[in-house]
Amino acid sequence: MRSTPLCAIAAAAILMPAPRARAEAPPLLPEPEAAALVQELSGELAKRNLEFLSRQHRMRGSRGYHAAAEFVVERLREYGLSDARIERIPADGEIFYGTQRSRPPWDAEFAELWELAREGDVWVPRTRWASWEAQPLSLAQDSESADVTAELVDVGEGTAAGDYAGKDVAGKLVLAAAQPELVAPLAVERFGAAGIVSYAQNQKTAWWGEDENLIRWGHVGSFPKQPTFAFMVALKTARAFRERLARGETIRMHATVRAGRRPGFYEVVTATIPGADPSLREHEIGLSCHLDHPRPGANDNASGCATILEIARAVSKLVREGKLAPLARTLRFIWPPEIEGTLALLHHRPELQTRLQAVVHLDMVGGGPATKAIFHVTRGPASLPSFVHDVAAAFAEFVNRQTGAFASTGSADYPLVAPEGGKEALLAERVEYTMGSDHEVYNEGSFRIPAIYLNDWPDRYIHTNFDSAANIDPTKLKRAGFIAAASAVILAGLRAEQAGELWSLLEAASLARTATILGRRAGLPAEEALNLTRFHCSYERAQLDSIGRFVHVPEAVGAEAARFYAGLEALVGGSEPAPAPRGEGALVFRRRPEPKGPLAVFGYDYLADRYGPERAQQLGLLGYRGLRGGGSEYAYEVLNFADGRRSAQAIRDAVAATYGPVPLELVLEYLRALESIGVVEPVE
Repeated sequence: MRSTPLCAIAAAAILMPAPRARAEAPPLLPEPEAAALVQELSGELAKRNLEFLSRQHRMRGSRGYHAAAEFVVERLREYGLSDARIERIPADGEIFYGTQRSRPPWDAEFAELWELAREGDVWVPRTRWASWEAQPLSLAQDSESADVTAELVDVGEGTAAGDYAGKDVAGKLVLAAAQPELVAPLAVERFGAAGIVSYAQNQKTAWWGEDENLIRWGHVGSFPKQPTFAFMVALKTARAFRERLARGETIRMHATVRAGRRPGFYEVVTATIPGADPSLREHEIGLSCHLDHPRPGANDNASGCATILEIARAVSKLVREGKLAPLARTLRFIWPPEIEGTLALLHHRPELQTRLQAVVHLDMVGGGPATKAIFHVTRGPASLPSFVHDVAAAFAEFVNRQTGAFASTGSADYPLVAPEGGKEALLAERVEYTMGSDHEVYNEGSFRIPAIYLNDWPDRYIHTNFDSAANIDPTKLKRAGFIAAASAVILAGLRAEQAGELWSLLEAASLARTATILGRRAGLPAEEALNLTRFHCSYERAQLDSIGRFVHVPEAVGAEAARFYAGLEALVGGSEPAPAPRGEGALVFRRRPEPKGPLAVFGYDYLADRYGPERAQQLGLLGYRGLRGGGSEYAYEVLNFADGRRSAQAIRDAVAATYGPVPLELVLEYLRALESIGVVEPVE
């Protein structure tokens, strides 16, 4: 037979229609179920619900919060979740839920700040600079009632005694750059100021100074020695005030506030889609957010609230229609006040501490292009290794590829685009543990509930009056909803037969993490590099062990994983045991059963209260800055690693591997401080 010339084959290939590329199968989920989720989840419906939530001033225990909670319950019942209800948990300022001192609910009825002008012998209102009715964010949270007419005095930052040198602020209003909570001890309690006007620039990002018209969220303090009030003004307004005062002009203000705290309740909305397997329905997968925030609070965090509400609707409907297989485990949806409400709920409903096997937490998931947001799929802390994070990352990377293909070519099997939303690629980033939301309660060593954290960061408008529904992208809500829903559905239905597919995800993710570790250790001293390698290898082995929390790992999968880990350790040199600890480094500490929870919560610091604020500030670990983390991260993980098995040296080595080398002395000093306030105890 005569051979065909290569040029003829090439020409024929060019002329023939290109075969359609085989569709990429989604990870873990059967393709029909993934397609059903994609089709059913609605970014537009999520945004409609978000628009209602963002019109409520949702401070803990307030009328606005209650209206939002009732709205969520009403929607859930419409969606078929018949057990939806509001859990009411007492909060009066005296009750403790673990490490959280309950904060009394706060509400406001009226607040205005007017500048006065002299007309003859009287002062009359000239310019209204703040109005709670128009912009609730202009009244600092936890302000108390007042009716004050006084001059305005510029005190700079307002947090050091030198800021008040030569200035008489008694009975006057101080203009301060710092948060009212930090200004009040000197301005109000020590020097007798009547109130505060603040332009604090919280949540600084690269864009924080570009828009001078933003009004930012302020806090007076939940447990002040002397009640006071504060108004928040834009940077542009404050700069104008400062210039006028510097010229010697008198600025006279009239402040009226009707607001305050009262005993009441934390309100937490919960609902479930019950599991179908009688032997597993007591096990739960949580989907959580935080419902509280000042108005508008659209991305932070009406976006997370509306997205899990949409997940509840879509999954409930698809299960009823048979488009999703019945879920073996229960899905539980939770809308609490941030951090404090989650901690209160876990104490109010202690059975949830053991029923919840994992949580998918959504806090800021809808930021459109104007927010400059980058979507993150955040792992749990190093102290709690879990495969669940690689499940969420696998879905995020699938969405990245599909939406990237669609943005580039206009064609994809799963573009995940909302009709009223954008068409950009998602570009979700897989990142290591960061703190700042309810996930740190679940992940904390008292509870050890692995929590996936989906979040936007940075956000140009976080904690400002521009965090509005106009900046929310329905496409982003749909994509975040798919990643969260798919992860939760997989975890709720996980079977032993899927262990092999899970292992494939873990193996690939482990290799990627190993590459990162190899890069990090290159810049470390030999001893620290070896410590990092040892810790990394033990962490990776624990990933497989974590599957056993859900299902039995078949022997064949376990054997394959054992061979992989042995090869990994041989490759990177992580099998050499750590040297025996010496001296005080050999001391072993364990977390006491009570109190449960992280030490720095919302509006209250357990360590500072029990140990003393001045002494706490002197703890070297809290002010330490490592290669990849600061004092709060080190402190969080030191406590988590105090498990009664690790020595102080081993705890130090674990946090050093996670955040960068740290002196053992700082870790020991912190553990001794925790021992003195009854949080940890030594183990003989």
